[in-house]
Amino acid sequence: MNSFFLILSSFIIAYLLFSSLSYLGLFALAFQKVKNENNLVHRESTEVFLRNQNTYPVSILVPAYNEEVGVVSTVRSLLALDYPQKEVIVIDDGSKDMTSAEMIKEFKMVQIPFAFRTHIPTAEIVAIYQSSIFPYVRLIKKANGGKADALNAGINLSAFPYFCAIDGDSILENDGLIKTMKPIIESDGQVIVTGGSVRIANGSTISRSKVEVVDLPRHPVVIMQIVEYFRAFLIGRLALSQLNILLIVSGAFGVFNKERVIQAGGYNKNTVGEDMELVVRLHRLLREEKSKQRIEYVPDPVCWTEAPESLEVLRSQRIRWQRGLFETLWTHRKMMLNPKYGAVGMLSMPYFLFIELLGAVFELLGYFMIFGGFFFSLIDPNVALVMFVVTILYGSLISALAVLLEELTLHKYPRISHLMRLYFWALTEAFWYRPLMVIWRVQGIFAAFHKKAHWGDMKRKGIST
Repeated sequence: MNSFFLILSSFIIAYLLFSSLSYLGLFALAFQKVKNENNLVHRESTEVFLRNQNTYPVSILVPAYNEEVGVVSTVRSLLALDYPQKEVIVIDDGSKDMTSAEMIKEFKMVQIPFAFRTHIPTAEIVAIYQSSIFPYVRLIKKANGGKADALNAGINLSAFPYFCAIDGDSILENDGLIKTMKPIIESDGQVIVTGGSVRIANGSTISRSKVEVVDLPRHPVVIMQIVEYFRAFLIGRLALSQLNILLIVSGAFGVFNKERVIQAGGYNKNTVGEDMELVVRLHRLLREEKSKQRIEYVPDPVCWTEAPESLEVLRSQRIRWQRGLFETLWTHRKMMLNPKYGAVGMLSMPYFLFIELLGAVFELLGYFMIFGGFFFSLIDPNVALVMFVVTILYGSLISALAVLLEELTLHKYPRISHLMRLYFWALTEAFWYRPLMVIWRVQGIFAAFHKKAHWGDMKRKGIST
């Protein structure tokens, strides 16, 4: 029995070291990308696009379910965007609160007759409203069908060749949309999807639907989510985008070529991870067509959103995310290690399977072995100590590197005290926060066998003042 646990512990140590090296490799790629960026050139070039008559018009889709607290602030921030031509479509997916009523009241909306082409089947459309103040702001009231169904309804009504999907509780920085569209415009349509960075607004001062003062929240759970977002966006997505194997564009903020999305069949209503599943399906479509079109992540545009402060809500969110990852990988298992799908099939799909999905299982086994080694002599205490050190390297130090990358790129947290607090909490991750995430991610894998898809239950406090 002891030899079995020794072999298992050796395997887990090797796995954690391999995963750490994988993250370090991604960090090196992301760091190289950051070094090659010239922020001044980007600022100047976006001003050129604002004056360019050929800049693509964009439909902004805001799916909303029980978002009465934040939807008006979100739409206000979208109205303030620096962009030549846009429309804003809020899709109320059968909310039980005052989401539609708040929209109708704030923007003086009137019901209008509607007829549009149904590219993608959706639940019943109840009514469509248009603002009498801003004619390009519309509201769709529909029967409940889930977030994917709401987005599909917005795609059907949208008038422009590109659409931006943004959550109903989010606030986009004024130049966020033009920066996200920049790779698409520069590539003359060869880039079909772009995703921007998502940042957590808890603790910051927001006035008139704009982030006025960036600050850190006091709640350690929220601070750890900020660090987590750094790792996911600045290390993971920036590096994978460099290789054109990015599989996730956040559902909170992404821009898509509408024709390609319709060709792919729209958002999948049978998964809770509709954002990732669509991106993987688009990659699959491009590879099968042998197309040179690509999907990119742009670190500079920032979308601010509210993060859960209670462990109960955070647990529900992470289980949902892990379930979505499982469902997407299972749905597209044909791509796994299949040379036909190039680097997506040979590198990205295995990375998400063995590091992002199954990593939680191996980490949980690692915690069990460490505990057993120190307190029950399950394995040699020296082996348990090595595993403990590797676990810290895998969790806390990688997160600290993510904080460094944030400072080198966006520099959204300007005070030295901000960085010190972020570094401190990043280094504590392996001792309390990461074990919770590991347990919930494993629960998410089991939850994938329950097929019912629904909106996440996020209790909003509101991020506007």
